[in-house]
Amino acid sequence: MRPIRNRHASVPQVRCAIYTRKSTEEGLDQEFNSLDAQRESGEAYIKSQTHAGWTCVPDQYDDGGFTGGNMDRPALQRLMADIEAGRVDCVVVYKVDRLSRSLLDFARMMEVFEKHGVSFVSVTQQFNTATSMGRLVLNVLLSFGGSSRTHWHGGAPSHRSAGGTHYIRPASDHRTASHVRPC
Repeated sequence: MRPIRNRHASVPQVRCAIYTRKSTEEGLDQEFNSLDAQRESGEAYIKSQTHAGWTCVPDQYDDGGFTGGNMDRPALQRLMADIEAGRVDCVVVYKVDRLSRSLLDFARMMEVFEKHGVSFVSVTQQFNTATSMGRLVLNVLLSFGGSSRTHWHGGAPSHRSAGGTHYIRPASDHRTASHVRPC
């Protein structure tokens, strides 16, 4: 006799928050805009994972007209507070750069996510930290980011002088890294 499977077996619920962002306010007044398209894509992805217990939280985290270059965004701050309060299990974005364009900020967010057991999914880039491959990709990205902070001193203007702007370029080895060479 074959064992009977319970079709209604309890699957743990995964509360998913969709985060959307658009750098400019251009087009946000349209009936269906970029934020709506990003949200729709996230909702469809979550729906495809209902067999795994995924559900969309009712709160919307939409930052229209905000840069991804920093974390000074109201919806992002609400999302981070909800993560810290234990109200979110997974963050879903359309693309990784919707969450952040700063590797340092991204790393900081991933630390908070990990601390609170929150996974991260990019719908269009097959990036999911709930899987071992997704965690591997994240670790590779963050290790390159850590390496960049150690060996590359920014690539941004280091100082301005009468002769123009000087940029710091990467040193050829760690022994000369302390010497700043103008480009």
